[in-house]
Amino acid sequence: MPSPKSLSRTTLSTVSADTIVSSLLTVQTSGPGFVDLTAEVAKFVREAGAKEGTVALFVRHTSASLSIQENADPSVLNDLMTALDRLAPENAGWSHDTEGPDDMPAHIKTMLTATSLQIPVLNSELALGTWQAIYLIEHRSRPHRREIVLQFVGAGA
Repeated sequence: MPSPKSLSRTTLSTVSADTIVSSLLTVQTSGPGFVDLTAEVAKFVREAGAKEGTVALFVRHTSASLSIQENADPSVLNDLMTALDRLAPENAGWSHDTEGPDDMPAHIKTMLTATSLQIPVLNSELALGTWQAIYLIEHRSRPHRREIVLQFVGAGA
């Protein structure tokens, strides 16, 4: 197979990880949908004195999840919620409904998405693309208090 001719890469950057900073972010959701966490994660990176490394996010729930998605057109988020609802509808005859008809679909939606993310930090900034944002996705029908562990590992400023 021929190698692509349009590849390029920057020179290597090496740092020693001398910093681990953790924080617990609490988010009150208003029901199903996306909550943009980007500004709060960027604030955490600044307060951590992060220079280069990685920031990890972990949601401590089984009915909410995390995602990196487009931040320019809100219809993308609406379509993503529609897709998740089609993949795991409420009234599909689930046997687990202890906390209501949205309980099992919420677990399935979490399984299909992610409970953790890892984002590089370069030059004290999140290395997100132009149209990317970090989101908490609430999968339950009613508001919830969600906890997200934030942790930076890398070189401090």
